[in-house]
This record gives sequence, C-alpha cells and structure tokens, in this order.
Amino acid sequence: MVHQQTGTAALYIVATPIGNLGDISQRAIEVLKSADLIAAEDTRHSSRLTQHFGIATRLVSYHDFSSSAREDAILSELSAGRSVALISDAGTPLISDPGYSLVARARSLNVPVIPIPGACALTAALCAAGLPTDRFVFEGFPPHKQGARRQLYESLAGEQRTLIFYESPHRIADSILDMHEVFGAQRQAVICRELTKTWETIHGDSLAALSQWILADDNNRRGEFVVLIHGAPAPDEQELQLEADRQLHILLEELPVKQAAALVAKITGLKKNGLYKRALELAGER
Repeated sequence: MVHQQTGTAALYIVATPIGNLGDISQRAIEVLKSADLIAAEDTRHSSRLTQHFGIATRLVSYHDFSSSAREDAILSELSAGRSVALISDAGTPLISDPGYSLVARARSLNVPVIPIPGACALTAALCAAGLPTDRFVFEGFPPHKQGARRQLYESLAGEQRTLIFYESPHRIADSILDMHEVFGAQRQAVICRELTKTWETIHGDSLAALSQWILADDNNRRGEFVVLIHGAPAPDEQELQLEADRQLHILLEELPVKQAAALVAKITGLKKNGLYKRALELAGER
C-alpha cells in the first residue's frame, strides 16, 4: 500500500509551474520542503524556484543525459528509506521530460511512487483551445528533420481524435507549414504560445491562415509552443461500406466468410453481423 503523507520515504513526482509561479500547489511546496533530496532536470533553473518558495532541500541534476551512476545513486537514497522529489524544468515530469527509467526502476524495487499533480502544458492548451476534448492524442515533439516529421504527420492524417504536439521556436514555422501541406489547408488548428506567462497567446484558425500568421511577426515564433490539430472528419457511411466491400472481396479469396467478416469488422469498426451477411452475398456472386 502506498502512503501519501508528506515526508514518506518515496519517489514523489512533483509538477511545477509552466510559467506563472502562482500555479504551484501548496502540497507541492510541502513535499519539496520535506523531501531529503530533489532530483531536478536543471539545478540552476530549479534553484530559482526553490529560492522563491524558501525551499532549502538539496538539489541534484537528473536529465536525459545523466549517467546510470546518477540514477543508481538516487535509487540508493530511496532504498535507504529517504524521500526524493523529481521535478522537471516546468510542468509535470515525464510528459516529454526525463523520468521514465527512474520511475520504472523505483517501482520494480517496490519503492512507492507518488504523483503530486499540477501544471501541464498539454492539458492547459487543450482546455482553452476550443477543439474537441473527449478524445485526443499527444505526440510530444515531432522529429527535427523534415522528412521524418512529414512522415509522422502523414501517418496521422486520418486520425479522428484531436492531435496535440509540442514544438520549439526554432522549428515552429517549418512544422506548421508541413502540417498545412499534409493535413490540408482548411484543417482547423490552434497555436498556444507561452502559456501562463506574460505574453501568452492562444490563436486558432485554418492551417493555411496559421502558416501565414506564424511568419507575419517574429514574436509569433518566440517561446514554448503547444499545437493542436482538429481530428480528421469521420468517413461517411457510404464510403465506409464501399471500403468494407473492397476488403471483403480481397479476403474472401483466401479466407472463409466468417473469418473475413470478423477481420473487416476489426478494421472498419462496422458491425460483424452486417458484414457477415454482406460477405455471404459477395461469396454467392462468385
């Protein structure tokens, strides 16, 4: 059983503000003050946060390029019964930030892992963007190179859920242009820039218009970005049935009617009984 009292020997995953320091929770401050050690992505950056809130806990660095020895040292602290708070430069650790390996290893050692929830750029952007929120896909940072980036976008072109990406100021213009060309000029999207900070911007439009907007002013390309893309429209029923017929024709050449119908049901989401009847009709036409 995981105990959740402040000061418990455990690995605490502590969310910190993504900009506005007022967004930190009282519980996060208490955990950071009472922990034996804070593992921070960048100790110089995080020291400004700890100084602001009067947190005297010792900081050590832990990031994507940390040696296995550093991770082993943190796990040794935990195994010795001490508590460690993991923080990233901003927001919730592990969300496009370091920490996965440490959490996985801590759990394998039966060390309690306790989340201290708080700010997260993707959820802040999603709730303010005005795009569908019931189903969404978070893809993190797209690849740096254009070929790989466009390949990723092409694989997601038919995705019906809202798409969420992080992007850097150095690549935001190229990335939006690639989205425009792959997802289509009229696909609706929202660019969220510098969330919770002084120059916070939330700007929605078609990808064609956003491609022009991002280039219109240098300030539009500064800061940290979350980009949200409206999901692709669902195929209409007639189009879906034609595609199901095409697949049934192919599968019936090699498979029994029942198996062919079951496979097409998995692929299309159409009901198996209806596809079975249709498969019987197509098989009878042969």
